[in-house]
Amino acid sequence: MEELLELKDLLVWGNLSEALLLVEEMTEMSKDDKLNKIFSFGIILLLHLIQQQAENRTTRYWDVSIRNAVRQIQRSNKRQKSKGHYLTSEELVETLEDAYKSALDEAALEAFEGRYEAEEIATMIDRTQILNQAIALILDDAP
Repeated sequence: MEELLELKDLLVWGNLSEALLLVEEMTEMSKDDKLNKIFSFGIILLLHLIQQQAENRTTRYWDVSIRNAVRQIQRSNKRQKSKGHYLTSEELVETLEDAYKSALDEAALEAFEGRYEAEEIATMIDRTQILNQAIALILDDAP
């Protein structure tokens, strides 16, 4: 809110160059917020995909959590007015790749009742397949 008031003052006083810099900063802050949300929901999505593959089973909870995470990622990534997206497909892949290690750490706590370390879980699963499955769910499953 503080930034909007500052922007208003800059525009009122005709300081367009400073106003444009502030708009760029606000745009970057907005994109960072979207990226953080997508990253967080990406961890949840990957966590349950990892658990499904590692344990070779699923639960209703995992299925619902996967669907909800996909919906939240799609919702967070959608530009309301322009109908475009904040992150490109490539940026979504990069974000999921960044989230993968955190998801693997969490999976080590949850899968097999926490009996294995993240490195051990990693040997039980196909990282590429999980990442491909996650991106396919996000891109192919329209909200």
